Amino acid sequence: MKHTDSTVKFWFIENFLSPEFKDFVPHMAEKYGFDYEMVTYKWPAWLRSQQEKQRTIWGYKILFLDVLFPLSLEKVIFVDADQIVRTDLKELIDLDLQGAPYGYTPFCSDRTEMDGFRFWKDGYWKIHLGEKPYHISALYVVDLVRFRQLAAGDRLRAQYQQLSVDPNSLANLDQDLPNNMQHIVPIHSLPQEWLWCETWCSDESLKKAKTIDLCNNPLTREPKLDRARRQVPEWEVYDSEIDKLRKQVKAKTKQSSDSTFEEKKFPLKDEF
Repeated sequence: MKHTDSTVKFWFIENFLSPEFKDFVPHMAEKYGFDYEMVTYKWPAWLRSQQEKQRTIWGYKILFLDVLFPLSLEKVIFVDADQIVRTDLKELIDLDLQGAPYGYTPFCSDRTEMDGFRFWKDGYWKIHLGEKPYHISALYVVDLVRFRQLAAGDRLRAQYQQLSVDPNSLANLDQDLPNNMQHIVPIHSLPQEWLWCETWCSDESLKKAKTIDLCNNPLTREPKLDRARRQVPEWEVYDSEIDKLRKQVKAKTKQSSDSTFEEKKFPLKDEF
């Protein structure tokens, strides 16, 4: 919100929100001036389900883009919860996707020490992708009009149904599926500065980063909160702001609850 003068609306997938978070959202909306809406969609009985919650969430990120949102919505941006935004995301809405239904950022290839973890550089992925890059799913923009024109949702669900027969397939479901399908459902590759992650990207490129993703580092296994405090100065500011607001809301709620209790304990005369 600090980086834009445009109106902002958040779309929350209600299936995965805690009651506490849903109660807190209206207070954040009032303080920061954004709109929001809860959306939900029942996983179809005919579509192979996932047993792990995280993989189910990944499924919702990619499989139901054409049915989660109203037809009046033309574009939507997905942003990971552990991502820090340093730019106006309106730029991403206005970006020409050149006929593709969505835009993702390719993985950085700067850090050679991570070569052993770049699975897309070998075997099946190397052959399948050819000259196409493998993209990260932590941030992407979707042209919902184009997405529906291409019947991309149906195509993705059909491919998912086929590939998910093998439990070893689609290890990173929300990422592997669109990358696997980009010969049929094209991906527009966003400029590298749209997503920076220390694990894969150089220190020098950080200064140009429009968003910072706290993706896991398989070498250091550093906890994400530790990395946020070390790497992103504004994270502490944002965290303190939200914590302060949460305490204010809690205190106000308690005061209101105590007041209600007193009213019940000592009823007014006209209640006798």
